Amino acid sequence: MNFEILGEITNTETIAVGRAIREISRLRRIYGQGRWRKMKGVARVRLSDGGVRIAELHWYEAHGIGRKELKRKRYLD
Repeated sequence: MNFEILGEITNTETIAVGRAIREISRLRRIYGQGRWRKMKGVARVRLSDGGVRIAELHWYEAHGIGRKELKRKRYLD
């Protein structure tokens, strides 16, 4: 992750759940069993060069395991 999240992630939305996630077997192997969801949301991020932008983020999460593999998909500003 080459960015830092500033504040909260807003406008969260579930993209896929369970078997609809392409990488479900890898997630279960690495992080364990859980009700995995692929999520997206919007947050202000500080980039490695020090700039601050608003970006769309995607990640996987499961109850009891938490948020994993945060990815910056695109800038919204």
